[in-house]
Amino acid sequence: VQLQACGGGLVQAGGSLRLSCAASGGTFSSYSMAWFRQAPGKERDIVSAINWSGSITYYADSVKGRFIISRDNAKNTVYLQMSSLKPEDTAVYYCAAVRSSRLVRPANEYDYWGQGTQVTVSS
Repeated sequence: VQLQACGGGLVQAGGSLRLSCAASGGTFSSYSMAWFRQAPGKERDIVSAINWSGSITYYADSVKGRFIISRDNAKNTVYLQMSSLKPEDTAVYYCAAVRSSRLVRPANEYDYWGQGTQVTVSS
């Protein structure tokens, strides 16, 4: 499975961005998907995850109420709608996939990773 993430950019605090991750080379609906982020000098942390059907989602406490993960299995794409962005959301955002029917959270359980897209939030 190949993952291509896009949608990052520079935005002012309080603004919004929508990240997209397009998958190819596999049966997208067989995969649990997630967004992770990594800030300079920090570990890669999970932001949000979604199960194969979109019926179950997970959000890190730091983004609850501000970010929404969704997927369109017909378009082989997962999205991350980010609102009320804060400077501390600044990071490289990665999408990830693992063939699973359940929602998966640990990074080491994900088999496929996108190239990352930079999100910078200015204060």
